[in-house]
Amino acid sequence: MSLYEIRDLAVDIAGNRLVDKVSLAVDAGQCTAIIGASGSGKSLTCLTPFGLTPGVASGLIRLDGIDLASADVGQLSDARRKLAGFVFQQPLTALTPHLTVGAQLQEATMQAGSARPTRAELVRQLERVGLSRPDERLDQFPHRLSGGERQRVMIAAAIAHGPRLLIADEPTSALDASLRAEIMTLLDQLRAEQGLAMLLVSHDLASVEGHADQLVVMDKGRVVESGPAADIIANPAEEYTRRLIAATPRLDEPAPELSQPGDILLGTRDVAVEFQRPGWRRGRISAVVDASITVRQGESLALVGGSGSGKSTLGRAIAGIGPVTQGKILWQASALPQRRNRTLEMRRSIQPVFQDPVASLDPQWTVIDIVTEPLRNLRPDLDRAECNDSARQALSDVDLPEEFLTRMPASLSGGQAQRVAIARAMIASPQLLVLDEATSALDPLVGAEILALLARLQRENGLSLLFITHDIAAARRLCHRIAVMDDGCIVETGDIQAVIDHPRHPATQRLVAAS
Repeated sequence: MSLYEIRDLAVDIAGNRLVDKVSLAVDAGQCTAIIGASGSGKSLTCLTPFGLTPGVASGLIRLDGIDLASADVGQLSDARRKLAGFVFQQPLTALTPHLTVGAQLQEATMQAGSARPTRAELVRQLERVGLSRPDERLDQFPHRLSGGERQRVMIAAAIAHGPRLLIADEPTSALDASLRAEIMTLLDQLRAEQGLAMLLVSHDLASVEGHADQLVVMDKGRVVESGPAADIIANPAEEYTRRLIAATPRLDEPAPELSQPGDILLGTRDVAVEFQRPGWRRGRISAVVDASITVRQGESLALVGGSGSGKSTLGRAIAGIGPVTQGKILWQASALPQRRNRTLEMRRSIQPVFQDPVASLDPQWTVIDIVTEPLRNLRPDLDRAECNDSARQALSDVDLPEEFLTRMPASLSGGQAQRVAIARAMIASPQLLVLDEATSALDPLVGAEILALLARLQRENGLSLLFITHDIAAARRLCHRIAVMDDGCIVETGDIQAVIDHPRHPATQRLVAAS
């Protein structure tokens, strides 16, 4: 008998059946992966049986001999605390913002009745998931970590109490390619050492390959095909599966046709960003060191690097939503002040799109309030009706129907939330978008759509793009040039195809090899 088994699972929300007739099994020490496009029902299938969604699950659901389908609230809580661990898709929203990493790890360790862990034990938990400077991280809050670092903390918390089943909802989506392989190798080791069973939701087929034993492909709440992972990836039987595989960016695909850039729009000159060390420690952390880049009108520059390399910190400094310790940010050859001293025109011209599309949207606001927020701050001359008209046009520009204006962020898929975030940025008619991992949390089909959307918006509006990513293959579909960051420094720049063909720096070589 499998450690975890579901048979003919159905999930209903408000009378609507969103998942139907899904069957799968996970054996101890084995990995079953579910792949599919955004909104296909993957997360509902994983989380609803444990009472973690608004849905109502029916069918056979059995974990270690316990019938979860007929379990009451207390029994479900016991199953979550003692038998299961969860890695959620959005680490920034899943981690408690006002608790330090150490406090959250301590709570996770004790949830199954274990004794209070020592600081040394907490350090070892972070070391186990490959987090740098683990002793310092214990005193940091989630917002001080990069996306990849937050995901490592999530994994450490999920396995801290020694569960038998790990439910991993996109556990590597926020990580660069090399770190994805390291995390999957870590999970493989846990499965081998502890007999940990893993139910994995992923759109990263490269990560799934070689790690998952069984594969379940889902679309529109149903199973399209299932079977041994290696067989399905090598010879997909269904057209839907073939499209998922083909949508994954590759370095050997034909190069895109890109427009000719104009004059220099943005430049940074020896920009450095430092932060005070957390807790009782003295001194400062150098996140960005003497970074100099340029972005031309109508040009896309890829700012590429591994997790924690400083690329998001530099992007936030350029957008005016993060500090600059020294150096200059130049806009059309004139120095830009810190954001609080920038004029409305300066703030309007540079708009950010954040890494986590769901976390960047206010959960208590409707889409129309979210999209019109920049106009309320940057265009005080517009009345409410004019702002609403602009919001309708902005949604149309990102291929969302007008009916989405009344929806709440919780009702949006990852791809839909990212389109709303892009609409919010575009409504101010910016000249430069700063895109922080705009596709890293999305499945291949939706990610390809977002890249195509950005390329179209760039052509139609003469936009410049600063495309922050760890995925060189995705950057190649959109960008003219590349700047590679490592340990806070710009280590290599140039035409993107030339850098891919002949990478000079070891950090660039690792990123190209991982892609």
